[in-house]
Amino acid sequence: MSLNSLSARYAAVRQHTLKLAAPLSAEDQCVQSMPDTSPSKWHLAHTSWFFENVVLLPYLPGYQVFDEAFAYLFNSYYEALGPRHPRPHRGLLTRPAHSQVLAFREHVNAAMQQLLLNESKLSGEALALIELGLNHEQQHQELLLTDALHLLSCNPLLPAYDAHFKHASASHAELQWLKFDEGLRTLGRAVGETGFAFDNESPAHQRFVQGFQIANRLVNCGEYLAFIKNGGYDNADLWLSEGRAQVLQNDWQCPLYWLAPNDPRAPSEQWQVFGLNGVHALDPLAPVANLSFYEASAFAQWAGARLPTEFEWEVASNHADMHDMHAQVWQWTRSAYEPYPGFVPASGAVREYNGKFMVGQQVLRGSSLATSAQHSRHTYRNFFPAHARWQFSGLRLAKD
Repeated sequence: MSLNSLSARYAAVRQHTLKLAAPLSAEDQCVQSMPDTSPSKWHLAHTSWFFENVVLLPYLPGYQVFDEAFAYLFNSYYEALGPRHPRPHRGLLTRPAHSQVLAFREHVNAAMQQLLLNESKLSGEALALIELGLNHEQQHQELLLTDALHLLSCNPLLPAYDAHFKHASASHAELQWLKFDEGLRTLGRAVGETGFAFDNESPAHQRFVQGFQIANRLVNCGEYLAFIKNGGYDNADLWLSEGRAQVLQNDWQCPLYWLAPNDPRAPSEQWQVFGLNGVHALDPLAPVANLSFYEASAFAQWAGARLPTEFEWEVASNHADMHDMHAQVWQWTRSAYEPYPGFVPASGAVREYNGKFMVGQQVLRGSSLATSAQHSRHTYRNFFPAHARWQFSGLRLAKD
């Protein structure tokens, strides 16, 4: 990639983040609706913090930080770069003001463009960190949307983020089971392969995969509604122990953002769904979304199937008859998030990017309607704790 195209890409990615935040008021952008989410203002600041601390300070001689206090306020989890403000308290940062955060972004952007124009100062290592920073910001673009949806769902008025936002589309594909024979498969991303990938996608390695079958399409809302009406949330036999505890503790009765008939927040005789485009009637053919791993697993048990492993998903991902592998919902797998054989974290502060989270989480594959198109690749490994529901996460069935 030439410097000019990298400079243009940098500007485009950074501008897109502002575009995504634009429908939110300054008040919206300061609030944190639960510890797992972050205010939009924090996302705007943290992505700038990343470029300032990981790229500009090491590689742009004479760079002056915008505000010394921001190093503490907007660090996420990089212990190598110093202490940080507690994640559950990000919503208490009423100051700095939203306008100051935007000024911080402009300050960082100006310095980055200066760096990008100075070819002699850009080593291969610096270029790699800039590319990582852009992909990191695209991840936060997705989080900005999912976090905003959770925030707005907590408002009794159920305001739309954007009435014209396009949600996942209905699928008319007839359910088919695609069969794959057992065999030794090469999975993952080869180190040094052309194009960007996160370190947790590598290295490519061989793995024996037993024969399996996988559904050609995602589970839809109509099928999940049948599970609800059949008493799925009350049938303890379908649930993993911790999942059953979550159901009882949190009174789960349907996916997050579903509105049962006669819900006082949006009265209707029919089931409805709250999304970024507001409240709409439930579309039975649309993929079910905003499920925890536990709910996905319970549904699979009820359906006489199971969740695929991440390796089965990747083997099947290029089959011509597979539908909606990307840009609809993330798909829960039965695989724990662990390093591939031979995984080596990156050097420097960014070694903390993925490797430190490889315990106690489940892998999701594919991508969602909020994911950057550049991240919709078959080796991408998303990961969340099993109870997480605020992401656009659904499921595809598998069986032996």
